[in-house]
Amino acid sequence: MQYRRRLRSRIIVSFAIFGLTLTALFAVSAVLLRGWLESNLIGETLQNNLSGYADQFYKDPQTPGVPFEKIIGYTYSERKFANVPFAWRELPNGIHDLDESDGKGGRQTYKLAVRKDPHYWFFLRYDTTQEMNAQRLLQAALVLAVLVFSLLSLILGFWSSARVMRPVTDLAKRVQALSRSGQVQALKPHFADDEVGQLAAALDEYAERLTHLVERDREFNADVSHELRTPLAVIATTTELLMAQDLPPKVQERLRRIERAVRQSTELTDALLLLSRSERQAPTDGETTDVARVAEQVIDISRPHLGSKPVSVRLEIEQPLQATAPSSVVAVALTNLISNAFKYTQSGEVAVIVGHGRVAVEDTGPGIPLEDAERLFQRGERGTNLVKGAGLGLAIVRRLCELYGWEVSLAPRPQGGAVATLQFDKRS
Repeated sequence: MQYRRRLRSRIIVSFAIFGLTLTALFAVSAVLLRGWLESNLIGETLQNNLSGYADQFYKDPQTPGVPFEKIIGYTYSERKFANVPFAWRELPNGIHDLDESDGKGGRQTYKLAVRKDPHYWFFLRYDTTQEMNAQRLLQAALVLAVLVFSLLSLILGFWSSARVMRPVTDLAKRVQALSRSGQVQALKPHFADDEVGQLAAALDEYAERLTHLVERDREFNADVSHELRTPLAVIATTTELLMAQDLPPKVQERLRRIERAVRQSTELTDALLLLSRSERQAPTDGETTDVARVAEQVIDISRPHLGSKPVSVRLEIEQPLQATAPSSVVAVALTNLISNAFKYTQSGEVAVIVGHGRVAVEDTGPGIPLEDAERLFQRGERGTNLVKGAGLGLAIVRRLCELYGWEVSLAPRPQGGAVATLQFDKRS
């Protein structure tokens, strides 16, 4: 099915159908025209000869037979009507096509001109067996011609499609080469000033505009990231200095919340910068990120979302798990999943299970319909029964997974609630 949708295959099929239709119509027209002309000409000739034959008989009954090749005349008087062949007796005046046995196991066809006067019946018989055999041969020859011309049309379709599609195929290969290399090169100089050349020029213009747009966005994101690091560093340093002083417990707790928010903002800034550059980074010196430790930190940072709700939090580490990615990236992905569970769970438990190449976040919240699970990863999408939000968190997680080759999924739990799974070892 996929091959039939290709433009070249459509050209080939069009040529084949055109050739088959044209030759078939020609063959059918030739057969019908030949049959019509032959039938009318023979019928008219027989009718004229029958009138002359009858008139000549009335003038001189002793006139010998019809002086025409392949035409036999019969005359029956009223006393001999019983001798008329049975198949001819009920025939009215005019021309008739008859088919009967030849007495030798075969069939013979003939045209019969009939004229019945009160006292005499006249018949002219014209044997058309030879014409019918010739017509069958003509039909066989025309069928063979249809097949031959259809094959020629198919061959012509392959040849023409190759020539017509050559510049389009060349353009497609050059575009694919550009997408693999990541470097923009002009396409228009390689093509003539025709429809394909106009398409190449439009692609050049689009690529140039897109390149400028991407470069501008990258520069903007880099500048924003650089500018945000400075005030975040100032806030972090000031918070650290304040926490070193002897302050009341409530003030210390608020300072810790500020410190967690600064850390979360720094991690989010780093992750968004990686996404804007489409740049995959890993920890330096061959180190890996301890996912369990990051999960513990994320749980601590996200606890304010629970407030005073009767929800217990359980971190279960089934086995150690390492990820080849910066801790900031892992933290951003887990923060969105865990904070969502904290937001939407009004009572019960949130369990964060680490091990076997994945982190599973299970909650006892309102759950999600199975048909909405994939839709929630789209930008701006939110569940129908969830609290207000921008609908960006899960979209960011999905983009990070695409960048690092991970998998993220949402599913309803049979016992109620939902489970979000972040799989670090992408399954086949």
